[in-house]
Amino acid sequence: MAHPDLPPAGPKPSPSGTWKSPISSNLVAGSGVTLYQILLDGPTLYWIEGRPQEAGRSVLVRRNPDGTISDVTAAPFDVRTRVHEMGGGAALVANGIVYFSNFSDNRLYRQQRDSTPKPLAQNPNSRYAEPVIDQARNRLICVREDHRADGGEPDNLLVGLPLDGSGQGILVSGADFYSTPRLSPDGRKLSWLSWNHPNLPWIGTELWVGEFDTEGKIVAPRRVAGSDDESIFQPEWSPEGILTFVSDRNGWWNFYREKDGKVQSILPLEAEFGRAQWVLGMSTYGFVSETKLVCSYVQKGIGHLALLDLTGGSLTDLDLPYTEFSQLRVNDHRVFVMAGAHDRPTSLVQFDLSPSQLEVVRQSSDVLENAALSAYLSLPRFVEFPSGDRTAFAWYYPPTNPDYQPLPGEKPPLVVKSHGGPTSSASSTLNLRNAYWTSRGYAVVDVDYSGSTGYGRSYRNRLHRQWGIVDVEDCANVVAYLAAQGLADGARAFIMGGSAGGYATLCALTFGDTFRGGASYYGISDLEALIADTHKFESRYTDWLIGQYPEDKETYRARSPIHFTERLSAPVIFFQGEDDKIVPPNQAELMVEALRRKGLPVGYLLFKGEGHGFRKAENIARALEAELDFYTSILFPPKTPLDVTPDNG
Repeated sequence: MAHPDLPPAGPKPSPSGTWKSPISSNLVAGSGVTLYQILLDGPTLYWIEGRPQEAGRSVLVRRNPDGTISDVTAAPFDVRTRVHEMGGGAALVANGIVYFSNFSDNRLYRQQRDSTPKPLAQNPNSRYAEPVIDQARNRLICVREDHRADGGEPDNLLVGLPLDGSGQGILVSGADFYSTPRLSPDGRKLSWLSWNHPNLPWIGTELWVGEFDTEGKIVAPRRVAGSDDESIFQPEWSPEGILTFVSDRNGWWNFYREKDGKVQSILPLEAEFGRAQWVLGMSTYGFVSETKLVCSYVQKGIGHLALLDLTGGSLTDLDLPYTEFSQLRVNDHRVFVMAGAHDRPTSLVQFDLSPSQLEVVRQSSDVLENAALSAYLSLPRFVEFPSGDRTAFAWYYPPTNPDYQPLPGEKPPLVVKSHGGPTSSASSTLNLRNAYWTSRGYAVVDVDYSGSTGYGRSYRNRLHRQWGIVDVEDCANVVAYLAAQGLADGARAFIMGGSAGGYATLCALTFGDTFRGGASYYGISDLEALIADTHKFESRYTDWLIGQYPEDKETYRARSPIHFTERLSAPVIFFQGEDDKIVPPNQAELMVEALRRKGLPVGYLLFKGEGHGFRKAENIARALEAELDFYTSILFPPKTPLDVTPDNG
């Protein structure tokens, strides 16, 4: 019993942003794994997981029909591909034999069960992705990317790779990019996607089908659908050989199929059944039978898993405790998918349709096994907010800590997250990075600014030639909205983001005065330098986002923060990977030097062995701690803001 003279126990009033939390940077960085590709080989399940504790190594893992789980690929093999620099589609399993791309040497390997992998492809200047087995011709069909010794733009094509190690044969070439090769059930046809500069696959793609001749070459290729103004996603053959695909020709990524030489709409709906194809090997649906498929879709930021009847076009949602889905695969009446929700980490789950039964196979994090930590997790709300003459969307996370409460009348400081891409989207899945902030008294808002996916083609197209304008306006306007709702202190807002989100961060800090400071993770500061330095996949993306170069050179300069450091009066901290090929370190270093010359507080951490996105647990933790220290030094002086010199350790 409490002493009658003591105040009642309860949360301690304390300034927001200073609360102590058990959700540490090491917990965020090292508490789990990243789950990637799902693969099925009969009754055997495989997946790829990235392990920060092993310097970010990606490992192929197997679950046998008896439920036993084991690693398939041992160190030092790293199951990743660098096709498009973004990767994806790094492995295939067929008849118990594993085929995978190894990150360190770009070779494609073949591994018999529990044996040592043997290189199948020897060319060190080529990279491979999305292999599919062509049993009838004893070969793999895959995307190949050939890099030139002179450093010129690489060539992308589809090839046949004989399993006996003999010479590779080119099947399809001529376009700038290829993805998603798929064999028809009878093995006589091949479908694929292609696109050309300046398009990216969510802007304009083409779906093609070709037939094999007696020598296994592609003949009579024909375009089924797609154009510069139509994005096609994930073509698949039904069990009886009808080509099905997702297209946004009606403004939303919906289902279509080609039957009797005509393209038919299956289900018109203001929902997204496709995704922005940033990586290869993506999947949002799979066939249960000739007349039914299981699919995932997004409506207003919320993901759903559903059963689609192809004969009547009816859609029936499946009752699952998740709001985000990816990497969907189907085997008979079993569905395998990566799923997550605000109170559940990304997990590989198996869902049996008949009888209905859910099993969690692998979680990316076991943090919720500690029930005490659950009290420190913030429950988000989806918000729609006005931004100029339009509506934008975001996920808002309030401060949450059972041990503390704000000072009387205090509104929390705010961290605004600007996602990468920029054609990507915020996530509704449990994210310990968000909890790291909210459990310390910060509010967090993850913005689906104009141009994000999940809201239809017209919403994506808001970013057309408006990059650095509408996305930045939305990030600033959400602060005003939350402040007016009493959900955040608009005078104590920070902005952070990676890659394109880092660009939005730097633009917001340079061209506006909404934010007290920010953090740029491998962000873009000089658009002209980006054109010169970046890789093939995104090398013409700015044509769509900004305008033609050099015709619109002045626009590029006008939207590059590096040229306007005199306008910048807010502190910035930069985080950069030394091996980043997408946004090279000089993008950050030019900005850092300009800010130092101006005498502004600035931080810079350069991580050896890291690329575009950090994979090593120690680096993830160190960056998070430095970001917190940086914000703390701004909110609670007189602590001197960081000025961290480049670190090669």
